[in-house]
Amino acid sequence: MYQYIARRLALTIPVVIGVSIIVFGIIRLIPGDPARAIAGVNATPQFIEQVRVRYALDQPLPVQYGRFVVSFMQGDLGNSVFSGRPVTTEIGERFPRTLLLATIALVIATLIGVSAGIVSATRRNSVFDNASMVIALVGVAAPVFWMALMLQLLFAVQLRVLPATGIGTIQHLVLPSITLGTASAALMARITRSSMLDVLRQDFITTARSKGLHERVIVYKHALKNALIPVVTVLGLQFGILLGGAVLTETVFAWPGVGRLLVDAILRRDYPVVQGTVMLLALLFVLINLVVDIIYAFLDPRIHYQSGSGE
Repeated sequence: MYQYIARRLALTIPVVIGVSIIVFGIIRLIPGDPARAIAGVNATPQFIEQVRVRYALDQPLPVQYGRFVVSFMQGDLGNSVFSGRPVTTEIGERFPRTLLLATIALVIATLIGVSAGIVSATRRNSVFDNASMVIALVGVAAPVFWMALMLQLLFAVQLRVLPATGIGTIQHLVLPSITLGTASAALMARITRSSMLDVLRQDFITTARSKGLHERVIVYKHALKNALIPVVTVLGLQFGILLGGAVLTETVFAWPGVGRLLVDAILRRDYPVVQGTVMLLALLFVLINLVVDIIYAFLDPRIHYQSGSGE
């Protein structure tokens, strides 16, 4: 078990290095002069040159990347061009709000998606099964911004029972968390149903039924545990997507999280904030996948790596 975890940790190192190169490169490939964008439209050539020297934009790209990596490893992501505050402070103030929103959305998605998937699998081709799968298909296909606007129109404008935007109370969490969790719930329902149907066809389930075990025991004690691995995969990936993909939701609901910070930084051409935020979100996604791999080993001890091949 410990060797497996050590191997997975070692494999994350080249992934993180690759992510850092991609993040650094994408920022540098944005059209336009970064120094001019940071300095402002009306900046003088002398001031633009000062900005270029201050942010080491006059150095070769390998040197800039080396400085970026060293600073990142030291926890220094630079200062925001717009506010002048450290990027770590800007992200630190906003990240707990995004984490709260993503966690609640994931809980909603898990409760609804897994429950619907189990019921659909145990009542295959029933009215509930067909209806839930149609709803799941719509949930996956519906754009996030459209879902957000429809919920605002219904609950904030028509019924006036929930606030449309802002932060401060539990009520402000309801609409954005439902919006963010809808697509994940739909996807998890489909994955859970498919995985449960595969397990319910296995010989050990037939044997359990022949022994006279109650159907509830068969479903929740034997079948569900064996069907959890693909569900855990989706769960982990969706949490990473929810953390990094809350940009549209936070923008529509004016939720002051990391996604909103990233949008504002892009519009202001605040390169240090964009670079630091994207790097943090990418690193979180890598770490979440690492945790999912470790959970695999606990769910199914047969999963291990030997000589670079998995069994």
